[in-house]
Amino acid sequence: MAVISVKPMFTVAVVTLSLILAVLVFSPTLPFYQSPLSLASPQRQLDIWSVGRLVEWRPCKWWLQGHLTALPSKSNGFIRVDCYGGLNQMRRDLCDGVGIARLLNATLVLPKFEVAAYWNESSGFADVFDVDYFIQQLNGFIRVVKELPHKFASKEPFRVDCSKRKGQFDYIENVLPSLLEHHYISITPAMSQRRDRYPQFAKAALCQACYSALRLTKALEKKASELLEAIPKPFLSLHLRFEPDMVAYSQCEYPYLSPASIEAVKAAQGYRKPWTGELAQIWRKRGKCPLTPNETAFILQVLSIPTNTNIYLAAGDGLMEIEGLTSVYTNVVTKSSLLSGEDFKSMHGNTKAALDYYVSINSDSYVATYFGNMDKMVAAMRAYNGLYKTLFLSRRAFAEYTSQGLIGKELMQALWKTHRDDFVMGRGSALPACFCEFKL
Repeated sequence: MAVISVKPMFTVAVVTLSLILAVLVFSPTLPFYQSPLSLASPQRQLDIWSVGRLVEWRPCKWWLQGHLTALPSKSNGFIRVDCYGGLNQMRRDLCDGVGIARLLNATLVLPKFEVAAYWNESSGFADVFDVDYFIQQLNGFIRVVKELPHKFASKEPFRVDCSKRKGQFDYIENVLPSLLEHHYISITPAMSQRRDRYPQFAKAALCQACYSALRLTKALEKKASELLEAIPKPFLSLHLRFEPDMVAYSQCEYPYLSPASIEAVKAAQGYRKPWTGELAQIWRKRGKCPLTPNETAFILQVLSIPTNTNIYLAAGDGLMEIEGLTSVYTNVVTKSSLLSGEDFKSMHGNTKAALDYYVSINSDSYVATYFGNMDKMVAAMRAYNGLYKTLFLSRRAFAEYTSQGLIGKELMQALWKTHRDDFVMGRGSALPACFCEFKL
């Protein structure tokens, strides 16, 4: 009778299993969660939107219903806000700039949107937003002019650089003297200012500018409305950030990307190199690494969002690894697939971003994989309009749980609890400067 040695076979099996587990734990981008258990129908009947909320963020009454402080009879001069970056970064700077101008009792000149080759951008403020509506809605909050008086019309403003200032930057102490001396200045707001220190009349001007005064031009709004109409209903707007420049900027390792994606990231890296070894793990666990489309699809399933959901993909050009999402969620549309070729080709970065913004604030639900300028603006505007099906996927939680070795049902339960608690408490759904917490 043949004798089989069990010990060597057992040893081989243990070693093989150990290697597999090591790869799963230390390679966070490996799509280990695509096991049959993970992709089966969710274990709960309710989706994330059916969970009862305890908190909502609503526009503060002191802003919407408060009595405006009368504008001083004489202005201290003129301020132009110079805005840089993508559309929503410029919008953020503009909102802050309006608050600063009111704080300094200045007259606001129409903002300057900087032309930027990086963003494929050449459109100015008036190409995106309705100027007359902007001025009308800010009436009583701050003075706004389309044109400067003759003595300033041919001059460039005195530049006051405050964009890199951090900490307790005082505009009255640091900017007002230049305004009083030169009477016409330009600023880009500081990156981390404390809006809570503004007097209420300045905060009201900021809030009014951000959420009531910015309406797209009629032509752009018509195009955005047509795009919205073309999307199958109901639908979820998904802001997915996984472009080469985004991944390169994050300095995160993604060893399991396709060769084409790896090359695209390398081309965008420049001097930024990804963290490696233990530092890479620490960086990822801090929530610094963008979710891949594959990871995004997995978390959406954890949240019991059906795979036949209509999804509008609000994303920039060059999104990588999109098959990781579309192989699971098959009803995905984009602006490029719904707009005619000529319309799409004629658009620049700002106008494309404006379409995504318009669709997202009007969608049945909104999910973001990042917490950037667009996401903050969209979430706040949805709260302003009473739309609360808004959620930010947690990169930190995903990285933490996968680093702990959670897989399958345990990982799904942990991610569900984190996102459920965020949704229940309304975390990240509005900007506190203009919104107040309302307990349900």
